[in-house]
Amino acid sequence: MQKRYHPAILLLSVVMLLTPSVLSYAQDGADAADLVTLNFVNSEIEGVVRVVSELTGRNFIIDPRVTGTINIISAQPVPRASVYSTFLSALRLHGFAVIEDSDIVRIVPEADGRLFSGPVSGPGAGSAGTGDQLVTRVFTLQYESAALLVPILRPLIAPNNIINAYQNSNSLVITDYAGNLERIAQVIAAIDRPGTHDPVVIPLLHASAVDLAQTINKVFPESVQGGLSAEPTQRFTVVADPRSNSLLVNSGDPERIVRLRNFVAMLDTPTSVAGNIHVVYLKNAEAVKLAETLRAIYQGEAAQLTSSVPVQGQSTEGQATSGIIQADAATNSIIIIAPDAIYNNLRAALEKLDVRRAQVYVEALIVELTADRAAEFGVQWQSLGAFGETGTQGFGGTNFGGAGQNIIGTSLNPASAGAGLNVGVVDGSFSLPGFDQMLNISVLIRALETDANANILSTPTLLTLDNEEAEIIIGQNVPFVTGQFAVSGASVTPSPFQTIERHDVGLTLRIKPQISEGGTVRLEIYQEVSSINDKSNPAGVITNKRAVASTVLVDDGQIVVIGGLIQDNVTTGMQRVPVLGSIPILGGLFRYENRQQGKTNLMIFLRPTLVRDSRGADVFTGERYDYIIGEQKAAALAPGGPLFELNSPVLPALTPIPTPLPTDSSATLVVP
Repeated sequence: MQKRYHPAILLLSVVMLLTPSVLSYAQDGADAADLVTLNFVNSEIEGVVRVVSELTGRNFIIDPRVTGTINIISAQPVPRASVYSTFLSALRLHGFAVIEDSDIVRIVPEADGRLFSGPVSGPGAGSAGTGDQLVTRVFTLQYESAALLVPILRPLIAPNNIINAYQNSNSLVITDYAGNLERIAQVIAAIDRPGTHDPVVIPLLHASAVDLAQTINKVFPESVQGGLSAEPTQRFTVVADPRSNSLLVNSGDPERIVRLRNFVAMLDTPTSVAGNIHVVYLKNAEAVKLAETLRAIYQGEAAQLTSSVPVQGQSTEGQATSGIIQADAATNSIIIIAPDAIYNNLRAALEKLDVRRAQVYVEALIVELTADRAAEFGVQWQSLGAFGETGTQGFGGTNFGGAGQNIIGTSLNPASAGAGLNVGVVDGSFSLPGFDQMLNISVLIRALETDANANILSTPTLLTLDNEEAEIIIGQNVPFVTGQFAVSGASVTPSPFQTIERHDVGLTLRIKPQISEGGTVRLEIYQEVSSINDKSNPAGVITNKRAVASTVLVDDGQIVVIGGLIQDNVTTGMQRVPVLGSIPILGGLFRYENRQQGKTNLMIFLRPTLVRDSRGADVFTGERYDYIIGEQKAAALAPGGPLFELNSPVLPALTPIPTPLPTDSSATLVVP
């Protein structure tokens, strides 16, 4: 059998045997055995791999998806050590990657190269591979944000390779070719540098840092809130520090800082009089309440400056510095007339107090389950008869229970028989002295069983500000008679009159939340559920009342039970004829029994949820709004029938409120 060789192997062998002197000459005396000429034209990749394996002594594993031809042309012989790197470059151009694992080299599609184990280098280390070898490298940044560098470096990496940012350690994880990672490392080193200009602190002696920062943001058009201008050299940020009454300035242009210092020096001068009028418009706090707090602070500040601040017409020794702190409720603003030093301190305190207060959304769940059962059974009998012709009548029998139950009442008025089973034997009718005609009921058997259940669920909700009491009442305002008056015996009797008091009967929820720094809510709670039980009582209306008053600590979103009642009542009663009613079996003809059982399960649950911004309030509003719309649609009348149609009212769709224009002093509104 004739042995056949691959064309690529034959070509390389012929070149190596026929041109040793030329190779030696081309390499200036190098060993001809270490020089090869690579000429592969439209050669199968598998055949080229065989040749490279023979030359380099490496073991290759080829993925079945790695197919096609490859072209490698070298005009001059190259060292044997360069064959492997040349082969990797050719594979990369054809969309294939090489993964080295121990003494095995895998050739796979470039898109799957990241899925195999390969060299990995950590922060601070060099690349774990060379050239066109696929490796993974971790870069830890010191100054810039790793997440912000991802879109900058992504175009520099092959589309099939990856780059990810790990924000916890501010690191980048990149899988790419080793040669390209060296270039990326240089780019990262050039970008990840500290800022060229540190923030500058400008302390103020007389002016208020808060007011002056707002003025600067209006006067200097290049000033941008937060320093978000397009070019780093154009960044110019001015922030007030109320605690130290200083301005914090950050700019990439030193000339701007010099210009700003000169501007601040012109404004930071004492006023000509001891006091100056300042109007501060509040954003969140209530001006009337905040003015009281500032007055208390002012008394201490003014006492310290008594000897240092002169007041026109007064001696500075032993006299307090004059000043005024007044609230304007109409505009919700504070008017301060005080020396600059005191005003700066008051303004610093005012900025910390005028913050948005969190709200608390409270959901209460009141669950009441009641079950009442009752049963009664009894046998009654009576005998009415005449003795001889004298007309004398005899009477005898048993009589148990009240109206609607006893045999006498039923004999007088059969319609008064109570609910249940009433079975009797009637033998004509009789008339007794003092009574109308009555039935002669010899025997009456009565049996009754009742079962009543109730399942009540009330879910009142309430939204209120932190540390503000709120109350919701849902029910009736019922009158209660407290007294009455009438005059009799006179020639003309005046009309009687009554005095009444009105009380709320229904559901009442009153809360006062206080939010701690950690998110725990302290709730002062009063919960009451009342209802009318009986209006026919001569003494007045009888009501049922269930109330709980408590103070609890609840975490945000936690459901707690604040009160409850579990009650089980069992009542039994028996009426019987002495001796006869105790006889087994036959005694049932001489007794009347009733049993009652009542169960009450009442629980009150509470869940507070913190609402710190308008988005949180929109969530609860949207849920309740959609729920009511669904209930309205479910309760709508079905069309049709002889009656005219009625359109049930439905809430309009909830539309978001347009975002208002910015009110920050640094914002600029351009009107075309």
